[in-house]
Amino acid sequence: MRMSMGRMGRQLLGLAVAGLTLATGGVASAELGQPAPWEWTLQQSASPVMDNIIWFHNFLFVLITLITLFVLALLVVVVVKFNARANPVPSRTTHNTLIEVAWTLVPVLILVGISVPSFRLLFLELDVPKADITIKATGKQWYWSYAYPDNGKFEFDSLMAQDKQPRLLGVDNEMVVPVNKVIRVQVTGADVIHAFALPAFGVKIDAIPGRLNETWFKATKTGMFYGQCSELCGKDHAFMPIAIRVVEDQEFASWVETAKKKYASGGTSTYASAAGPTQ
Repeated sequence: MRMSMGRMGRQLLGLAVAGLTLATGGVASAELGQPAPWEWTLQQSASPVMDNIIWFHNFLFVLITLITLFVLALLVVVVVKFNARANPVPSRTTHNTLIEVAWTLVPVLILVGISVPSFRLLFLELDVPKADITIKATGKQWYWSYAYPDNGKFEFDSLMAQDKQPRLLGVDNEMVVPVNKVIRVQVTGADVIHAFALPAFGVKIDAIPGRLNETWFKATKTGMFYGQCSELCGKDHAFMPIAIRVVEDQEFASWVETAKKKYASGGTSTYASAAGPTQ
């Protein structure tokens, strides 16, 4: 019996080590702007808003951990010190002014300490700064359309491409933006409620038919960044990715000139020619 228990322990330890190795290896090899295998943290930040979200998340994690440990310590003290064997005659104390003031005042101070950075982050997300570029994103069943009113008023559709990686995130036409520029994104829905969400930028906002919501981001790194529709919008909800390519200013200017010709007057919409996400 001892041999089997020891062998089982070694096997469980081996599985734990293997899982930890896979987890750390998956996170370490993760590409910027997309999910990683065994990922248990937030995606790497590529915008000031996401920097603040990660800071606030870590702050709350430390705070709730300390509170949990403190409450656990109090429970252990109560179980050990105030059980029937240790206290055969229970105390008849009914009030303690200091404790009652403390357990009222301390939670209030904790909530105030949480609310200050919380409201600061909320205002950062909602207060759109002066934009360098405005892009309109329209959610449709089941793809996105992007319009660039500041750069020639062209518009194009962006559908999931089954032959591109990463799986279920690659698209035929990406949204392209310049790095280190404030991008205002006006979001609406053409049919049902969708949601425009991109984790690396800290962006998530509903796309509602008949309403124009807006959000913003400032990409601080070049590369490809992926998101998805985050609202249950129908049977192909899972096949409605968002792909944003962040480039340098010169490359963006060159892409704009090409896009003006490619998507002139909206006559070359890819929706009619691209295969749907599911068969």
